[in-house]
Amino acid sequence: MITSPVFAGKTYGVFGLARSGVATVAALRASGATTYNWDDGEAARNSFAGDLTNLHDFDLTQLDALVVSPGVPHSAPLFVKAVAAGIPVIGDIELFAMARATLPAAAVVGITGTNGKSTTTALIHHILVASGRNARMGGNIGLPIMSEAPLPTGGIYVLELSSYQLELTFSLDCEVAVLLNITPDHLERHGNMANYAAAKARLFAMQAPGRAAIVGALAEADFDVLETAEDPVITFIEDVEAGNQSDWPALQGPHNLQNARAAVAACAALGLTDAEIAAGLASYPGLPHRMQRIGVRGGVLYVNDSKATNADSSAPALAAFPRTHWIAGGRPKLAADGSADLSAVMPHLGNLVAAYLIGEAAPMFAPVLAPHLPVVMSGTLASAVSAAATAAKPGDTVLLSPACASFDQFRDFEHRGDAFRQLVEAL
Repeated sequence: MITSPVFAGKTYGVFGLARSGVATVAALRASGATTYNWDDGEAARNSFAGDLTNLHDFDLTQLDALVVSPGVPHSAPLFVKAVAAGIPVIGDIELFAMARATLPAAAVVGITGTNGKSTTTALIHHILVASGRNARMGGNIGLPIMSEAPLPTGGIYVLELSSYQLELTFSLDCEVAVLLNITPDHLERHGNMANYAAAKARLFAMQAPGRAAIVGALAEADFDVLETAEDPVITFIEDVEAGNQSDWPALQGPHNLQNARAAVAACAALGLTDAEIAAGLASYPGLPHRMQRIGVRGGVLYVNDSKATNADSSAPALAAFPRTHWIAGGRPKLAADGSADLSAVMPHLGNLVAAYLIGEAAPMFAPVLAPHLPVVMSGTLASAVSAAATAAKPGDTVLLSPACASFDQFRDFEHRGDAFRQLVEAL
């Protein structure tokens, strides 16, 4: 785990005891800090092996900082109480940033964006490792960063950073910062697009002068995300020459071209050669639940894109395959007027044979899609897979790309993707 004398003798409240919270408690205590720990969820409290203190009833002025899980909204009573008391409210990424000065000198690549950040993070990490660099992946992907072993001098941390994490981070100076895109998401948390974009833009505002800033041109044009950056070395993703996409089996579709371009720019900024980058792109195996080829059954390709939890994320997947049977639905992410916004996918319906709708979104999606293609109200994932498998012909693709969150019927998008795999394997 990552420890630091920076934390020794200090007192922290840790609110939220899922994976990152548990890792935070362990790292702080191993560093000589005192922690008071709480989670409002009974299951999380019951599974936590350490001491518990109800922070809602605690004198917060005893704390040097309150460390909260990224999912805790700013409107949460404990968050509000800490701010009113003048107590810093931070996340585990900020703890990592604070510890960096006492760790062996290593670079940090930070990646954010509404869509594509997990693939781009995993791809950059893969290219680095394949080229012989000592790299570690964390943040919003993989293990919590505070549970990772520190890298030796010359290593590279590759961190996926959500808007929730960036809101709680104040001093992370990334040698390379990547912002892929900004489309509507998490507006129930941020309130409006300006606030959401500002959270993403923090990645550049925290950089020291002269750092590499790799950014999607639309994000900069629409939201001026580099406005608070100090003398960055700017690369626009769309200007990057990445090579021949046909050489990258796991990186098909227009969205993956953007991800690859961002990864190429990041790795070039870190000093990798063109040959090293090309080899890494070609050998990248793909990310679970993101355009993941499950297999071929009866001449039909089955693809798991369960990580596509909004329409913008699903749109490029629909454009990637001819004659596609699309399984969509779940818990919809609603527009400001309460409607299910499918505008991002509407230009990409030409390849679709039919849509098989599941979950809470099914009755909302159906009237939007029905004028354009056949719609099957499947209800459950099992029913959708069965119906699609029956209708599909050799050469077709059955694609799970839900454009929705999973929480109406599944624990998370991984659970949904694993269920899809099991259903396909049982065909």
